[in-house]
Amino acid sequence: MYPVAIVGQSRNSYAQRAPFHPPRIFPETPFAMNVDETNEAYISVRELFLLLKYDEPNVGTAAWNPLGWLIKPGETIFLKPNMIAEKHYYKEDWEYVITHGSVIRSVIDYVFIALKGEGRIIIGDSPSTEAEFDEIVRRMGLKEIQSFFRKEKNFAIEIIDLRDEHWIEKDRVVLEVVKLPGDPRGKLSVDLAGHSMFVELDGQSKQYYGAFYDTKETNQHHRDGRHEYSVSKSPIVADVFISLPKLKTHKKCGLTVNLKGLVGISALKNWLPHYTFGAPATGGDQFERASAKGALENAVVRRTKQVLLRKNPVAQIVARKTKHLAYKVFGETEHVVRSGNWYGNNTVWRMALDLNRILLYADADGSMRATGNTKRYFSIVDGIVAMEGNGPVAGVPKATGVVLAGANPVAVDAVCARLMGFDYHKLAIIARAFESHRFPLIDAGIESIMPVSKNAAWNRSLVEWKLSDTFRFEPHFGWKGKVEAES
Repeated sequence: MYPVAIVGQSRNSYAQRAPFHPPRIFPETPFAMNVDETNEAYISVRELFLLLKYDEPNVGTAAWNPLGWLIKPGETIFLKPNMIAEKHYYKEDWEYVITHGSVIRSVIDYVFIALKGEGRIIIGDSPSTEAEFDEIVRRMGLKEIQSFFRKEKNFAIEIIDLRDEHWIEKDRVVLEVVKLPGDPRGKLSVDLAGHSMFVELDGQSKQYYGAFYDTKETNQHHRDGRHEYSVSKSPIVADVFISLPKLKTHKKCGLTVNLKGLVGISALKNWLPHYTFGAPATGGDQFERASAKGALENAVVRRTKQVLLRKNPVAQIVARKTKHLAYKVFGETEHVVRSGNWYGNNTVWRMALDLNRILLYADADGSMRATGNTKRYFSIVDGIVAMEGNGPVAGVPKATGVVLAGANPVAVDAVCARLMGFDYHKLAIIARAFESHRFPLIDAGIESIMPVSKNAAWNRSLVEWKLSDTFRFEPHFGWKGKVEAES
């Protein structure tokens, strides 16, 4: 069985003072420190462990070690929050875009307790290529958390930007690609070949678009019989992986929690297929339907991106000055389905499930381990202030006050989908994750998932939940009417 804990707190807001101390000293608290009475998120995370009955005999004592079943002293623990961008796509808001530091701090404390002061904690992610990593770290308060542990316990917390590149953009046009150090432990290539979810599409002459203008690179790594990913080594070689995602809708796959969040372990993002050129009638999922206007847009945009690849400054200026005119002709992305931003995207969920298999089964040399020998994994979802609508970076806040936790990404994401008022059967990223596979992501059906909560409406099987007991998130406009659960 797969228990998934859900806690609903009274305050739909976060503590504001890093390093986000607990609101009171608990018996197991390993520090003598000041407290932050506004940090209800800390209590909520602690309550998740109590609901899951971790180390139940020692609850209420200094010996309580709720993550002791998962973590051993001396091990390396990789924490991956959602660090997609430092702010909303159009404004300075950010608390509903990325995982909040108060949630991260509470998890770090219990990881430290399990390590007994011996081992390593790494916090890392691969944000959007144009994102400012230092500003993300600042807003999360990670430096203050890092300094606190160094001062109080002489314990080092490593913070790393997993990206190999940072793109300098202006007016939504990439002007420069800056090389970054990337993961200090390096990266590795993993070819899932016939075990990839893309193998179903082999032999159909698909042309994929990745994360950048260079479509040739994307399709070199995804063609018949070859489905290759470049991933950072730190999360792969870590003993334990803890996912700390934000609860959000997503324009390309419906929602983003744990499964889609694994894009964050990618080292080279342009190896990741995001959509397939064309419309369904021509074997693609870029557009909802084939049209002369769409064909013209595709021809213009693809040609423009090929020119921009040459980094010609004149071409960059022209692209910046004329891009708004293109939106006037073809429609704004916030109103028109393009780039696979709709329920018919048959590409991105495959990429996400492939990455999850790599995380759980890949060794440091890029080979895949035998089934049954998966990486130890745990997830805590920050949904205190979530995002609905045009996720993952341009939506609107949805104050739910919830946090969730579980030891399987598929189980946790299925509960998140139901909590959002979505039908997981209509979300390929979840529904297809239950299927039998050489490298399974979950080894049982939806009936094996056991939500546990003090809220009676949630403390029962998912099939028993009422739609009125969910938060009924507004989906991205390309998903409206296609993903919502029925009453």
